[in-house]
Amino acid sequence: MATPTLARHLVTEIPGPQSQAAQQRRLRTVAAGVSSGLPVFVESAGAGLLHDVDGNTLVDLGSGIAVTSVGNAAPAVVAAVQEQVAKFTHTCFMVTPYDAYVDVCEQLAELTPGSHEKRSALFNSGAEAVENAVKIARHATGRQAVVVFDHAYHGRTNLTMALTAKNMPYKHRFGPFAPEVYRLPMSYPFRDPAGLTGEQAAARALDQLEKQVGADNVACVLIEPIQGEGGFVVPAPGFLKAVADWCRAKGVLFVADEIQTGFCRTGAWFASEHEGVVPDLVTTAKGIAGGLPLAAVTGRAEVMDAVHGGGLGGTYGGNPVACAAALASIGIMRDEDLNARAKAIEEITLPRLRELAAGIPAIGDVRGRGAMLAVELVKPGTSEPDAELTGRIAKACHARGVVVLTAGTYGNVLRLLPPLVIPTDVLNDGLDVLAEAIQITIR
Repeated sequence: MATPTLARHLVTEIPGPQSQAAQQRRLRTVAAGVSSGLPVFVESAGAGLLHDVDGNTLVDLGSGIAVTSVGNAAPAVVAAVQEQVAKFTHTCFMVTPYDAYVDVCEQLAELTPGSHEKRSALFNSGAEAVENAVKIARHATGRQAVVVFDHAYHGRTNLTMALTAKNMPYKHRFGPFAPEVYRLPMSYPFRDPAGLTGEQAAARALDQLEKQVGADNVACVLIEPIQGEGGFVVPAPGFLKAVADWCRAKGVLFVADEIQTGFCRTGAWFASEHEGVVPDLVTTAKGIAGGLPLAAVTGRAEVMDAVHGGGLGGTYGGNPVACAAALASIGIMRDEDLNARAKAIEEITLPRLRELAAGIPAIGDVRGRGAMLAVELVKPGTSEPDAELTGRIAKACHARGVVVLTAGTYGNVLRLLPPLVIPTDVLNDGLDVLAEAIQITIR
């Protein structure tokens, strides 16, 4: 294989002939329900670049949906995984334990918000973590109701589909869903009435909760500090704190879904920190382990320990290879100060996006924190979502060798999730292409 280039470089159309051939093989054996936003088959990746089977090099502004924050093949992660694989790949922690599981839990206790005593349980995916957080909350409180928000995304299992707001593609014809799930209006500054503060948005939601559910019935309020699939919605300042304060006063557990926002993505270890909120339970996954499947629920010791022995677990949860990758990834985050790097990505990207928005009425909003940034597209002069335009812009980026993702309840948000280790020149090149794609598509 030729040495991959260190910059965007196209030698064929996107996707190229070998990717197109591989796509035909895929169609014969892979279920149609498993879709791909860009059917380019990747051969190697790293440093914010994807190298495909046709010899093309694409700029990666998606990070596998916020997973490969430290890179796709960070040397420290590779070495840790290789070392662990040579020792053992599995014993099942519930049968015979091992240090790496405990080491990860110690790191989570140190890094997650709050100085209280904590416990963690490890799982495989974000949906699994959320589902177990609900189990823990119900068991600890003796209550059943779970409260979530408009535009939320929490996973694809039966319970997490119930928690998720968007029907298509996540919920359509997959019901019936789990009961005792209640949805409240989210703080969405771009779409809220002008001047609505975070505290007022919280009061609106909590008033509805008190009337329709009753605080005494609520086990937990589950919220993404910045919504992911729902469109990178950053709630107005004060919203999260007001909801957390209400939970504390009512004996309701406040659960922060930090699966997409966690591990330096927003310029803090966890996005809850931006609002000074200390959750009772935190769910994590995605960026924790450099691309290997690992997830966790971390929370107050008395809440986590309320569950009886054997009530939590799973055959693969906290797999030793994934734990080794997580410990190496966290080490990179510390050593390279990826919180500072996320802030630097914001400082480079947001001004460019805002300058672009100033001259393009179809850009309704630019928002985000750290390396979790978004552009919301609308019909000019309105707030009406324009999903069709959003899709065309994404395709224009893909054709030019830049991977961007779409999101949002209305399908009208371009979201940017570059690896935190992306070189500045690669990031700027990707942003140049994005700007060009927006201008050409709208023209």
